[in-house]
Amino acid sequence: MGGSTVEGMLHGNVSLPSDITVADLSQERLNYFAEKGVCVTSNNKLAVENADIIILAVKPWIVESVVKEIFPSENKKKQILVSFAAGVTSEQLKGWISEAAGQEKASVTNPSIILLIPNIAIAYGSSMSFIAPVNATEEDINVVNGLFSKMGRTQIVEERLLRAGTTLASCGIAYAMRYIRAAVEGGVEIGFRAKEAEEIVLQTVRGAVDLLQATGMHPEEAIDKVTTPGGVTIRGLNEMEHAGFTSSVIRGLKAGL
Repeated sequence: MGGSTVEGMLHGNVSLPSDITVADLSQERLNYFAEKGVCVTSNNKLAVENADIIILAVKPWIVESVVKEIFPSENKKKQILVSFAAGVTSEQLKGWISEAAGQEKASVTNPSIILLIPNIAIAYGSSMSFIAPVNATEEDINVVNGLFSKMGRTQIVEERLLRAGTTLASCGIAYAMRYIRAAVEGGVEIGFRAKEAEEIVLQTVRGAVDLLQATGMHPEEAIDKVTTPGGVTIRGLNEMEHAGFTSSVIRGLKAGL
């Protein structure tokens, strides 16, 4: 997600490459971003020294060690820590930062904390990102929301909804792709070449999204405009429902909670 976010910043001209610093242990990844003009380093502490916003995009089980490595930062100005780590709570982050900084320094070095869950479409400016402020000011929230809203859509939510947001949008993009894959396979079975079927399905899904966003219609209202009594569409929908389509989607979403 960290790499995808940097890609989104670069593709969308959200930030100058020279204003971004990527820290990674992979020299291959560092070389890749260096070629794009991004500042790179393998030193996490060095990476955050002059940062206004620190994006913590590591696996959840690595978060504690990274947090204790980078705090207290040598940068004495107020920083914003944005954590992508699913399942790592604000209380855990605050505890690790306090341990690393020491109580006497905590009031100076503690950053504002914002928990944020994007999805991989952020690389192409189409993420659905959930922002959960913890001890952030309105100004901090506006800064982070302004940044991520340039790479897709955002919703500001309570921390308790982040897990639901993860399964609905971050995992959900995989569920949408599974539907696309199934529809492409079906397209091949009914006579189209694979690439033709893929083009048809992608445009159809894009059209459905554009229609709903442009009109504000409820999906069922739009479905009613397509279905005619005794027609092909209603027969197809009913066959999918007999196979548990809606139930399967809901059960899949709930499985991630």
